[in-house]
Amino acid sequence: MTLTLNTAIQLLTPQYWEDYELIDCGDFEKLERFGEMVLIRPEPQAVWPKTLTEADWTKKHHIRFKGRSATSGDWIKKNPKMPDRWHISYANRDVRIGFRLGLTSFKHVGIFPEQAVNWDYITESVKAFKTPQPKVLNLFAYTGGASLVAKAAGADTTHVDSIKQVVTWANENQELSGLDNIRWVVEDALKFVKRELKRGNKYNGIILDPPAYGHGPKGEKWKLEDHIMEMMRDVVQLLDPEEHFLILNTYSLGFSSVIVENLIRTAFPVVQNLEIGELYLQATAGTKLPLGVFGKFRKLKK
Repeated sequence: MTLTLNTAIQLLTPQYWEDYELIDCGDFEKLERFGEMVLIRPEPQAVWPKTLTEADWTKKHHIRFKGRSATSGDWIKKNPKMPDRWHISYANRDVRIGFRLGLTSFKHVGIFPEQAVNWDYITESVKAFKTPQPKVLNLFAYTGGASLVAKAAGADTTHVDSIKQVVTWANENQELSGLDNIRWVVEDALKFVKRELKRGNKYNGIILDPPAYGHGPKGEKWKLEDHIMEMMRDVVQLLDPEEHFLILNTYSLGFSSVIVENLIRTAFPVVQNLEIGELYLQATAGTKLPLGVFGKFRKLKK
């Protein structure tokens, strides 16, 4: 098979975030506002100097993450009375969803803001489908941003993640968003896909946001470069042939958008309307922060 790699590479950043702002980034850190809370967190891709001064960062922030190891650390609050949990919302032209954020020991707060670009694509796709209540599958689904927008846009939505506590968190976000009836599945994503293939199930939309490394609930091991091709070959067989969309998003520092394009074209040679590129956040101070690569495509009924 010969691959023709001539798809234009896009650079995309969220357009509608009122409750999120990347203020500045640099020196391996980022200064971010989530609602009214301003945090400083590590950022391995911010290899350039900060634009604002250290005094500016110190003045603006409320809470700072200090790492104890490569995978964990502590949050240092200016005021000990500042909450460990708080709420924000996201809205585009068609849907509004809510999130419960929290200070975790591994520097995350429960949301990846750059994913709003993909949430808009999901919303647009579900709204454009002619299929009544299209079925959407969200794999490696974390706290459920993609699941929430799919459901809010009118899709019958299945949410799959291997960590029970994260699925519970996603369920809280469903309640905050005024939604219900998302199907929650705690399972290894690859095992779930293979079971769905045996059942003959089909989906109009599939979202994959796999980690570089991970473990299933029964100790299953996931390594992106070892398993992603198998996953893609299986997943495309779940797509409804007449009307569908698929999003593949990766954060691995070793993955380029050309790799993502190769994966999609190899697994699904009949792909239509393929888009590839990078997601980034635009700092108010002026710098662009790259935060992953994506490939996505959709087919609508004529």
